[in-house]
Amino acid sequence: MNTVTREELRKKIDRGDEFVLLEVLSEGSYRCGHLPGAVRYEGRGQVETLAPSRSTEIVAYCSNFN
Repeated sequence: MNTVTREELRKKIDRGDEFVLLEVLSEGSYRCGHLPGAVRYEGRGQVETLAPSRSTEIVAYCSNFN
């Protein structure tokens, strides 16, 4: 597991890199706002349906709206 800085994540988004972006917090926080393309993490089984292959990069983040 590696840490991605805000700046690195911004560059990935701006370049259109392919990765899965998971927000790891409550549904309320997700509804208040989330990064473009982010999917709210609902459980481990969900990851298998979101990532097309085991080599797909997954970036998980948490926000602080609440």
